[in-house]
Amino acid sequence: MKDIIHIKEKAIFICDAHDNINRKSFLHFLKQIDKKELNPPQLFFMGDLFDFLAYGASYTIKFYKEQIELINKISKQIPIYYLEGNHDFNLQKIFPYAKVFPIEKQPILISYKDKKGLISHGDIYSGWIYKLSHKILRNYFFLKLLDIINGERFSKNYLQKASKKIICKKIPNFENIIKQKIPLYDIDVSDIDFILEGHYHQGVTIKINSLIYINLHSYFCDKRYFTLQDKIDS
Repeated sequence: MKDIIHIKEKAIFICDAHDNINRKSFLHFLKQIDKKELNPPQLFFMGDLFDFLAYGASYTIKFYKEQIELINKISKQIPIYYLEGNHDFNLQKIFPYAKVFPIEKQPILISYKDKKGLISHGDIYSGWIYKLSHKILRNYFFLKLLDIINGERFSKNYLQKASKKIICKKIPNFENIIKQKIPLYDIDVSDIDFILEGHYHQGVTIKINSLIYINLHSYFCDKRYFTLQDKIDS
C-alpha cells in the first residue's frame, strides 16, 4: 500500500491555471497566500499551474521568476504538495521546499476524515504516443540539448503558442471517457471513496457505482480553488 497523505480541514487544491503572459490569475492567487489573505494549512498544486515550466528549460525559469520566488517563500511556511502536470515538470530543483510528485509517482493516496481518495494531475493512463512524446519532453538532458541548439527559442515559441490556446471548453462524452479510464488505475478502486483530478478542465462530478470521480475546474477558466469540504462534504 502506498504512503497516505492526511488532508487537513481547509486545505486548498488548485490546478490548471496555465499561467502565461496574458493569464496571471495564479500569480494573483500566490500573492493572496503570501499576504495571508488566504491561510490554508496545506496547498495542493495539481499540475499545469504554468503553461511551460521545467528544470532544464532555462528561459522558463526566468520567465516565471516572480511566481517561483513566491512559491519558494510560501513553501517554507505552508506544506506544498506539487503534482507535476504535462506543462510543468522536473520541478523538485526549482521548488526545493515543496513535496513534488512526478507523473511516475501519481496517483497519490490521501485520506480525508473517514474517506480515502486518489489524486493526480489526470494525464496518467493516456495513450502510448502521448506517453512517449511527454517522456521525451520531460527528459532533462533533452531540454538542455534544446537550450544548447536553439538557445531560448524553443521555450519562447512554446510559451507564445500556449498563451493563445483555448483551454476553456467542454469535452464531448466526458463521462464515458472517465468510465473507461477508471479500470486502468493500478490501485484497487473498490477500496477508494473518491478520485480527484485536473487536466481536463471540466469541473464535473461523476458517480460510478460507489466511487465519486471529481474533475476540477481550470483555475484560469473559473478562478476557483477547492477544498475537500466543497467536494466531499457537500
